Amino acid sequence: MAEIMVVVSKVKKMVKTAGFRTGGDYIASLSAKIEEIVKASIEKAKTAGDKKNTRVGRHLRVCP
Repeated sequence: MAEIMVVVSKVKKMVKTAGFRTGGDYIASLSAKIEEIVKASIEKAKTAGDKKNTRVGRHLRVCP
């Protein structure tokens, strides 16, 4: 199992407020997706030769 990358209680509260429930694999899948997005952002920066070490919000827009 991968490391959890979200605050579980906050995610569950958000989903519950919308009238839904979270399944057993929801949090793990969400964390995996976040990890995928962050890794894609880092790889995109490496490929582009970006010398800045700080990732900011606009770097996430390039990811699927």
